[in-house]
Amino acid sequence: MVGSKMAATASIRERQTVALKRMLNFNVPHVKNSTGEPVWKVLIYDRFGQDIISPLLSVKELRDMGITLHLLLHSDRDPIPDVPAVYFVMPTEENIDRMCQDLRNQLYESYYLNFISAISRSKLEDIANAALAASAVTQVAKVFDQYLNFITLEDDMFVLCNQNKELVSYRAINRPDITDTEMETVMDTIVDSLFCFFVTLGAVPIIRCSRGTAAEMVAVKLDKKLRENLRDARNSLFTGDPLGTGQFSFQRPLLVLVDRNIDLATPLHHTWTYQALVHDVLDFHLNRVNLEESAGVENSPAGARPKRKNKKSYDLTPVDKFWQKHKGSPFPEVAESVQQELESYRAQEDEVKRLKSIMGLEGEDEGAISMLSDNTAKLTSAVSSLPELLEKKRLIDLHTNVATAVLEHIKARKLDVYFEYEEKIMSKTTLDKSLLDVISDPDAGTPEDKMRLFLIYYISAQQAPTEADLEQYKKALTDAGCSLSPLQYIKQWKAFAKMASTPASYGSTTTKPMGLLSRVMNTGSQFVMEGVKNLVLKQQNLPVTRILDNLMEMKSNPETDDYRYFDPKMLRSNDSSVPRNKNPFQEAIVFVVGGGNYIEYQNLVDYIKAKQGKHILYGCSELFNATQFIKQLSQLGQK
Repeated sequence: MVGSKMAATASIRERQTVALKRMLNFNVPHVKNSTGEPVWKVLIYDRFGQDIISPLLSVKELRDMGITLHLLLHSDRDPIPDVPAVYFVMPTEENIDRMCQDLRNQLYESYYLNFISAISRSKLEDIANAALAASAVTQVAKVFDQYLNFITLEDDMFVLCNQNKELVSYRAINRPDITDTEMETVMDTIVDSLFCFFVTLGAVPIIRCSRGTAAEMVAVKLDKKLRENLRDARNSLFTGDPLGTGQFSFQRPLLVLVDRNIDLATPLHHTWTYQALVHDVLDFHLNRVNLEESAGVENSPAGARPKRKNKKSYDLTPVDKFWQKHKGSPFPEVAESVQQELESYRAQEDEVKRLKSIMGLEGEDEGAISMLSDNTAKLTSAVSSLPELLEKKRLIDLHTNVATAVLEHIKARKLDVYFEYEEKIMSKTTLDKSLLDVISDPDAGTPEDKMRLFLIYYISAQQAPTEADLEQYKKALTDAGCSLSPLQYIKQWKAFAKMASTPASYGSTTTKPMGLLSRVMNTGSQFVMEGVKNLVLKQQNLPVTRILDNLMEMKSNPETDDYRYFDPKMLRSNDSSVPRNKNPFQEAIVFVVGGGNYIEYQNLVDYIKAKQGKHILYGCSELFNATQFIKQLSQLGQK
């Protein structure tokens, strides 16, 4: 988790990984056959299962655990009669039908059925009946509820789902025509995942939430679900510590449920840190980035034409030291670090080449022989560090490609200018040029960049622009090729939010440009940052971080004083905003109902760095970038 490592704490990433490995070992700690090899088996998952496993376990790790094949449940699968199969799927109607069909067709030797989230009694009976009819009762070895219905992306970050995320999206929750039953379904989906998260974490939280929001509906339902489980002593999932790590034993974690509507500017904001930029401008999800690299021009008889684009995908994982170190760094720093890594790699490579050429001196004279014996030791150490060198090279190439792709966007769209201008708007600093000029500049940004900028201005403004000004802005936006439907929605939202509360403020500090970054690198560098501003980030707390700080540190603040308080361990649910616990919390989970982003996550990571021994987890119902968010706002604006 973020912050200093507390004794014996396990991150949510470790906990979910341990649970998955136990499942793949037939739900017992370690299964090896007589030769000490893992037992060979097949893994059958649905898309949900695939999304949960893929950020946590590589294909190599699966193979090490004896998984020879991993297949989608609804694909055409051939029978492998002498191999056990581990299933990891959602307990949906069609999944259960397909599993029953597998039993009838006698595809595998034995079946270990694992459900991502709890299966109902009636569906269990369907499986039992199918097993009876297929005379396969003895082959169904185990049936387990795994409570793993969430996706962990970092040690301290999780998201609810990727497959049916439109079900729990910002748009779904804020649709004006949503019926009560539809809303119930959305809330139940969110609560089911959050419940799984706390079962995996092995802790019952104290819940705080704002009133009159979707976050409050989630809080009420989650409190009820946790309470019911704790009352059922025989089947409670919270007795004892599942992994024996002693985590949270002294103090329970705080769960802060916030609604996306408390801050709509941050998800639209242009950003300046590496991970958030990759998510904003490239195709990046579930820790994998997909790049299209154009391969220059080929000359054919028909004349020159661009070569086919190569598609490349890279996994950005915790194993990648460079990524772990720099994902939260401002982009110019990342470019500089890639360059330094490259230079140190080249020096090592040259040393190996030099040694190889000396070894070619085959004992011409005694001097060469003594040189040889000196260098043999050096060469031996160089050879032993070769795998490390190759891995270093792979990571340098990966980050050179990813950072170059990001840099192309920054330059083509002047993203540094947008970032700096929006920071000024959000922190109420004087602007050096008028908003109309930026919107009307044909060289700066895409229509979407301009729309994002204008929406941030509109959301952050204390006074709404006059009708005449608004018309002028609308015309400029339309001329720049923007669709105005996101603005339609934000106008309604702002009118509604005004009745409800004051808009979130965004601190008062701004980024300081360190002069123009004329040459941050030596000119031999790949990353020529000419004309890109070298902006240094000043730490300021975004609204979500501020709310968390108030509640975690037990500060009195009008923004959070009337937040509701739930303690599922109390016998009677007493509805109050008066916390019984007066001590500051050591552990907290912030969960954004309606979608989150890497800017907010990074802001929390930076905030907790200064807090000794404290940990924060960030979660959201879906993870979107500004493009995906604008699309949802557009759809809402067209209603």
